Amino acid sequence: VVNRYIDEGVAELVPGVLFIDEVHMLDMECFSYMNRALESSLSPIVIFATNRGICNVRGTDISSPHGIPVDLLDRLVIIRSETYGPADMIQILAIRAQVEELVVDEESLAYLGEIGQQASLRHAVQLLSPASIVAKMNGRDGICKADLEEVCSLYLDAKSSAKLLQEQQERYIT
Repeated sequence: VVNRYIDEGVAELVPGVLFIDEVHMLDMECFSYMNRALESSLSPIVIFATNRGICNVRGTDISSPHGIPVDLLDRLVIIRSETYGPADMIQILAIRAQVEELVVDEESLAYLGEIGQQASLRHAVQLLSPASIVAKMNGRDGICKADLEEVCSLYLDAKSSAKLLQEQQERYIT
């Protein structure tokens, strides 16, 4: 099918790098297309990213590592990654604050690092912007720990939100 589409001019495969994040969200039809496309001489380098372990391939009852069909999984090289430690998180948060031109003291960066360890790095990064607004509302140019504590009282991370919903499920419409 892919080669026919290329021959007809309906589709085009451009050599290069294709990065697919959240690959576990693809369904069997997408994986079949990818499997066939990878056999082409014009096949790009394909990088899949996912944070899933064993789960069903989307739209099927087939359980597979990372939600990727086994026939495609056999053709992949899997790169093991490690979770970030506290020092790494603080460094990433400091770089992000610098990019956003935010002033954050060391105590606040350490606190954000703790939040990143407990919740997620994404959540810690997302707190920078509202904390900056709170700091400005309080007449400061830089973010301090009190600003982060105030913001943390307003915004939940995904895990805390799910836990709260579970605990208070009788209060919600199902």
